Amino acid sequence: MDFIIMDLEWNNTYARKTKGFINEIIEIGAVKLDENLNFKDKFSCLIKPQIGKKLRGSVKELTNITNEEVRSGEPFTKVFSSFRRWVGSESILLTWGDGDIRVLIDNYKYLNGIDTIPFLSYYADMQAYIQSVLGTPKSRQIGLSAAAQELGVDESAFSHHRAYDDSLLSAECLKKVYSKSAFKPYIRECNDEFYARLSFKAHPISNIHSPLIDKSVLDYRCEICSGKCEQTKQWAFSNQYFRSRYYCPNCDRTVRVAVRFKQYYDRIDIRKTVSLVVPEAPENAEETAQDNEK
Repeated sequence: MDFIIMDLEWNNTYARKTKGFINEIIEIGAVKLDENLNFKDKFSCLIKPQIGKKLRGSVKELTNITNEEVRSGEPFTKVFSSFRRWVGSESILLTWGDGDIRVLIDNYKYLNGIDTIPFLSYYADMQAYIQSVLGTPKSRQIGLSAAAQELGVDESAFSHHRAYDDSLLSAECLKKVYSKSAFKPYIRECNDEFYARLSFKAHPISNIHSPLIDKSVLDYRCEICSGKCEQTKQWAFSNQYFRSRYYCPNCDRTVRVAVRFKQYYDRIDIRKTVSLVVPEAPENAEETAQDNEK
């Protein structure tokens, strides 16, 4: 079974057909490794834009790709037909994070009218695997460059934000930490559930009466005396969080409590923060009262 490490570069552009913005792929780069991570082959190609007419300035600056270069590229369908043959039938596709896969699905849907990737049988997210090896918290995502630095990979030989070079850099990072047994759980079969997970848009729950909300998380006990606190403000939803205030009569302190319930495909992520409400100094309170009277 071969490993195909793929990287894409894209240009965010307006799509008239869907009346919205889409990340149109402008370059693909990939490296093929055998099961022992030995180099076998490479694939690299610029893709002629069919949706957007010009590259954004930020894209040109980041990639050093020019409008003239992409205009001389091959159409999306031709490039990925060639890539499909190059990938073969016995392979696992790897990318740094699942962003490239999401973009590729969007491009196939827009340009070819299909919702799946024809050459994708098995997939693994290298970013998730390497972050687990490095002990990086799931709440924090590190970029390829940062991971290379942590792993002691020399980046100077690679052109950043060019598809083929990024795929090579990803391969070097993987070689530093690869373990067949540790990596195996990260390999996913690309079935209906795989696509359902990718298409699901994570979102905060804004209805406090939702059955998905664990109401016990909304309770608050004083962190100092462990006593039950009085809720002094009704829950209100703002900036992804439910927000309220609680007062502890034993400690004579008021706190702000904020709770976020974020729904993912197969779980609810809960975050809760508590901050002390600092009383105003008497002179400030008097000034505030006078200002309010004016």
